[in-house]
Amino acid sequence: MIALLARRFAGLVITLVIVSLLIFLVMDLLPGDPASILLGTSASPETLAALRHDLGLDQPLVLRYGQWLAGVLSGDLGRSYTYGVPVKGLIVERLAVTLPLALMAIALSVAIALPLGVLAASRRGRVFDIAAALFSQISIAMPAFWVALLLIILFSTMLRLMPAGGFPGWGAGLLPALQALVLPAFALAMPQAGVLTRVARSAVLETMHEDFARTAVAKGLSRSAVLWRHVVPNALIPILTMIGLQFTFLVAGAVLVENVFNLPGLGRLALQALSQRDIIVMQDVVLFFAALVIVVNFIVDLCCLAIDPRIRKAA
Repeated sequence: MIALLARRFAGLVITLVIVSLLIFLVMDLLPGDPASILLGTSASPETLAALRHDLGLDQPLVLRYGQWLAGVLSGDLGRSYTYGVPVKGLIVERLAVTLPLALMAIALSVAIALPLGVLAASRRGRVFDIAAALFSQISIAMPAFWVALLLIILFSTMLRLMPAGGFPGWGAGLLPALQALVLPAFALAMPQAGVLTRVARSAVLETMHEDFARTAVAKGLSRSAVLWRHVVPNALIPILTMIGLQFTFLVAGAVLVENVFNLPGLGRLALQALSQRDIIVMQDVVLFFAALVIVVNFIVDLCCLAIDPRIRKAA
């Protein structure tokens, strides 16, 4: 078991190093000069050269990558070209919005999809199953930003129950901050709930036909007990995998929803850095997203190992 975990962790580290190199190379190939964007088109060549030297942009590619990677490993993510502040502080500040938003969205997605998928599988071919399939199809087909606009029109403009956008900050109190995140969380959760409903239904249906489930029914256990005590726990592997993928998507893919609701999150920071050609911010934010995906997948693998002894034995 320890050797397995060591191999998985070594693979995680190697993947992060390769991803960091790819991110650095792609960012370096992007058109546009950060010095020209900061100083404007009227700046003299001497001034541009001096600023490029101050920013370290005139150094060789290998040296710049080594310095950036060494800074990341030591916790120093550099300073933003545009804001003139440490990038680490920017990411932490924006993460205080994006992380609670993603957690609320994934909680709503699981709360909606898991009961729907399980009950739809237990009532296969009946009205509830058809309704769950219809909900899944419609929610998948609706883009998150369009759901966000509908929620704003209904709950903010017409009913005036929720704020239409903005974030007051956690210093304003827990309730106002959570109220500002409720509609964005629903907008993000609905498409993901549709996908998760399908995955849960398929996993439960497949597990219901296993020998142990039929044996439990033959021994006299009620269908409800067999479903929730035996079938659902054994169907959690694909469900957990999908939840992990959805969480990373919700953190990294909330750009449009954050812009619709004017939320100062990580996605909006990445979009602003891209428009301002703030290379160091883009590199750090994209690396954070990539690291989050890799680490969450690693955690999901560990959870699957802990849940299913068959996977441990096979590994």
